[in-house]
Order: sequence, then structure tokens, then C-alpha cells
Amino acid sequence: MKKIWSICLIMIAFLGIVAGCSSGAVKGENSDANSSKNDNEKVSLKMAVFPDDEATFERVYEEFTKDHPNIEITFESFPQQQFYEKIRMQLSGGEGYDLFTGQMDQMIDTGLLASLDEYIKEADVDVSGYGTLYDTYKHEDEVKSLPYRKSNTMLYYNKTLFDEQGVDYPSDDMTWEEFRELAKKLTNGSGDKKVYGAFIQPWPQLWYMSAVQSGVSIIDKDLTPFTAALQLRLDMENDGSIMKWSEQVTSGAHYNAAFQKGNVAMNIIGDWHVSQLREAEEEGDIDFDWDVVPVPHPEGVEKNTTTALPVTIMMNNNTKYPKEAFEFLRYATGKEGAIQFASDGYLTGYMNDEVKEAYMGDGSQKPKNLHYFLEAKEYSEYPMLQGVKNIVVEQIFKQEGELALIGEQSVEEAIENITKRVETDWASKYGDE
Repeated sequence: MKKIWSICLIMIAFLGIVAGCSSGAVKGENSDANSSKNDNEKVSLKMAVFPDDEATFERVYEEFTKDHPNIEITFESFPQQQFYEKIRMQLSGGEGYDLFTGQMDQMIDTGLLASLDEYIKEADVDVSGYGTLYDTYKHEDEVKSLPYRKSNTMLYYNKTLFDEQGVDYPSDDMTWEEFRELAKKLTNGSGDKKVYGAFIQPWPQLWYMSAVQSGVSIIDKDLTPFTAALQLRLDMENDGSIMKWSEQVTSGAHYNAAFQKGNVAMNIIGDWHVSQLREAEEEGDIDFDWDVVPVPHPEGVEKNTTTALPVTIMMNNNTKYPKEAFEFLRYATGKEGAIQFASDGYLTGYMNDEVKEAYMGDGSQKPKNLHYFLEAKEYSEYPMLQGVKNIVVEQIFKQEGELALIGEQSVEEAIENITKRVETDWASKYGDE
């Protein structure tokens, strides 16, 4: 009996050891399996994008999935005029977007923008490809977004009108005063047959850009450089070479329709106008030749100095999948995504030789001098800080500038009032930024 009990005890101990080993092995195998499953399980992300960009993002995603088959992304879009309102409403209501596009300053106040610095460092992202505007993507010294495209301002001109009037094409090194004189030279006729020397969309960014080209900011304490900028717009209206602000507003005149009509010699607007004109040509809506040159510049400022507005991808600080979300953000804003966006005619935030080649295409499409977009020195239209676009641009500069353009106050009074209001309406709330 003692032998039997001894044998039983030995067997029980042996089985315990085996069970323990088996349990340990299973646990280890499950851990490995879980780790592998976490790396390969389907992760679903939602991303809000501008409507004009959605088709390109779909193509970027199609390429992305070849190396990231486990990451599924659903793109959602809203009309441009309602975009920020819609995504802010969705986010505040708990409807999670892992990623969203837009101008960073429009979303800073939500507190939802994730800092990307650690992700950039861990992924060893080459940020030099983002150029001189990289610091624009920082808020409180943290990178809060990365750009997939940007909008440089350029001068578009109707070559046919220049040829008909026997006037030399615009120079790539033209001052604003030379631009004014050229516009006067090309202006002729009246009524429906009037040819305008230029068209300047009635956005404050387009009358104040000549000051920004000098390196000043619309939130500087001294805004006197903006006096000459506003005066130039008013002078050109008085020359009759551009449509008056009041007429533009009451008639609903728009840069694209105005230029395509064929009675505007020069048009100052962003890079997106290239695709609009290409599309119009394909549809047979325009029958004149056209090209681009750098925008005019102030005296003493380097030629092809322009303003740019970065359009970025931001990551929700509350996303459940930050690693996967950043993986697509990095891909879409890096070389791979930039090549696709450049191939579709967008000027990209990231730039290298491959992206430049994709942007230039085979040279068969207009404009002939597309290269100027790639060679520009850029200043941001406005600082990407909270409240600058909504308060400083859309309210202060817009309202006070318009009062000067309709004769309700002098240009000097307008700039003086702008300076005061930037201090009281913006800096008092956000000046520490």
C-alpha cells in the first residue's frame, strides 16, 4: 500500500509539473498570438477630408493598404463652407474622427489636436521635406499637424489679350507699382466690352499680401507696412484697371468666372486655379492661351516671394489607434502621398525631386511656367494661431479694409483701427501665443 501511495504521489506531482509546463506554454503561445493578432487585426479609422481632396485621398489609401492591409479608413466629407462647423459638431457630440484635414488654426481651440513630436521622432520622419513652413505646424512648441498640400499665390495671365494689344507678357521680377502700370496699359473699353487689366478677389489676404511678402505679420504691433498695401488696391480701383470692391460684391464677381470670361488680363490667386483652368480647357469653356508668373513684389524683396496657406492632417488626441492613425498621416503627408497629390495637380506640403517630377508631369499641360510654384519663397498668409483667421482676418482686416474701400474712412484710419482692434479683440485673448 505504501508503494502504491508513493507511486500515486509521484504521478500526481509529475502531472502537476506537466500541467504547469503546459499551462505556461499555452500562456506564452496565446501571448504571442495576441501580440501577432494586435499587429494584424483590422483597425477601423474615420477621417474627415475636404470634398475636393477626397478622390485623391482614396487613391493614396489604395496604395497605403498594400503594405497596411489591416488598417481600414472610412473617408467622410462635407461642403467646404460647412466643413469646420460639421466636424466640430461631430467631435463635440462624441462622434470620433481619428484624423481630419484643414487649417490647423481652425481646430486648435478644441483641445483635440494630438502632439506628433514623439511619433515623428520614433518614425524618424525627414521633416526637411516640409521646407520653410515646418514651424507653422507647431503650437506651443509642439507639432500639431503635417501638410499634405499648400496653396501658393501666383499671377495668371491671358496671353491672348497681351498678344492682341501688343504688350509684353508680365515679367517674373515685377514690383507692385510696375504691375499697376501694366494693368492700366491693358485696360480698355467699357460696359460689357470692357477689358480689365487685372482681377483681385475681394479677400483681405489679397490686398494685404504685399506687406506679408516683406516678412511682417498681421498680428505685429506695428502694422504701418499694411498702409501701402491697402492704398495700392484703392489706387488700382481708382485707375479703373480692377473692378471696385463694391461692384465685385454686389455683382458676385468671382476670380474663376471672371478670368475664364476672357476679358481679364491678369488674375492673382492660389495654385488651385491651375486645375480649374485645365478643367475648363478640357470642357471647351475657354479659348485663350494662358500662363503664370510670380506675383509682383515690393521694392527690395526677392522675386518669386509669395504667400502660402498650408492644408494639413491632424490627429485626434482621443483616437483609440494613435499608432495606426499616425501611420496613415505620415504616409499621406510624406513622399508617397505627395507624389499622388502632385500627380493630380496639387502643390504639396512635402517636396523632393520625385514629387517635383510628378507635379511637373510630361510638360504637355499648361501652364508652361508651372515651375515657378516649385521655386517660390513662401510666407504664411497668416500665423496658424487660435483666433487669427476668424478674428483678425475675417473680422478686423476685412471690416476695416472694406470701410476704406467704400470711402467711409481713410487708408491711414483703417490701419490705425486695425492696429487697435488686433490689440483689443485678439491679443487681449490670445496675445501670449
